[in-house]
Parts: sequence; structure tokens; C-alpha cells
Amino acid sequence: MNARAIPRSALNGYLRLVRLPLDAAIAVLPGNGNGAGPTASLAVDRADAAVRAVAGALLADPVLREDAARRRSAADERARALRLRERAERKSERGDARLAEREQRAEREREQAKGQAKRKREQADRKRETRTRRASSAASERRQAAQRAAERKDEQIDDKARDARLGALDAQADALHERDEALTAADEAARLRDAAGRAKAARKRS
Repeated sequence: MNARAIPRSALNGYLRLVRLPLDAAIAVLPGNGNGAGPTASLAVDRADAAVRAVAGALLADPVLREDAARRRSAADERARALRLRERAERKSERGDARLAEREQRAEREREQAKGQAKRKREQADRKRETRTRRASSAASERRQAAQRAAERKDEQIDDKARDARLGALDAQADALHERDEALTAADEAARLRDAAGRAKAARKRS
């Protein structure tokens, strides 16, 4: 083991001890890929890399400097990934907000369409009921008119029949009157014949 390996090992052990409580505290912070937890972890990694870089420069240890550069590069990559994730999540949140707004608007439009459809159905029902009532009323009026016409027809038939009966009675009465007159004339003729016969007989006797 060379002389530089001992300080390097001691620094690694020291940094692990220092990071133990920090890592434990970071573990309970909220965040899944972003948020307070990943941000704090990134800050600790950057501090770790900075300490290694300073130690590497002081000890003139290229391994420490390389390790520090590698850790700093990894931290930079994580920071960039964190920024990209945050940007993506902001876009996703905006997209979710727009989607929620579109869904709300679509729901309002559906409710409006349902309301319009309901009003149209109710209007159609009222029109149909009105047509039905009018048709029923018209049919009733037609039935009543037909009944009145039939009644008038029956009355005309009854009037004609009554007139015919009256005409027949009048004709019968005229016939009876003529017969009575004929009988009266016959009786008068017979009486005159009898009287003439008696007068003639009386003349013969005298």
C-alpha cells in the first residue's frame, strides 16, 4: 500500500460516517425521483465530490481527483435528470389540468345535451298530446255531426211518413165523405121515387 492510499482510505471512511445520518435523514424526506429527498441527496453527493476534489488537490492524489470528478459528473447527470423529470412532471401536471378541464367541459356539454334532449322530448310529448287531443276532439265532433245528420234524416223520414199517413187519412176521409154523400143522394132519390109513386097512386085512385 502506497502512502496516498492511507489518507484516501481514511477519507472514504470519514465521508461514509458523515453521510450515514445525512442519508438516514434524506431517506425519510418526501420525493420519488424528485422533490425534497432527491434534491437533498444530490446536494450531499455534490458536497462529497467537492470534499474529495479538495482532498485530492491537497494530497496530490490523482485517484481522489478522478473519483471526485466522476462523482461530480454523476451528480451533474442526476441534476439534469432531476430537472428533466421536474419539467416532465410540470408538463404532465399541465396536461392533466388541461385534460381535467376538457373532461369537465365535455361533462358540462353532455349535461347540456341531455338537458336539451330532455326538453325536446318533453316538447315532442306535449305536441303529440296536443295533436291527440285535437284529433280526438275532431273525431268526437265528426261523430256528433254524423249523429245530428242521422237524427235529421230520421226526422225527415218520420215527417214524410207522417205526411204520407195524413195524406192517406185525408184520402180515406174524402172517400168516406163521398160515400156518405152518395148514400145520402141515393136515399133522397129513393125517397123521391117513393113519394112520386105514392103521388101517382093517389092520382089513379082519384
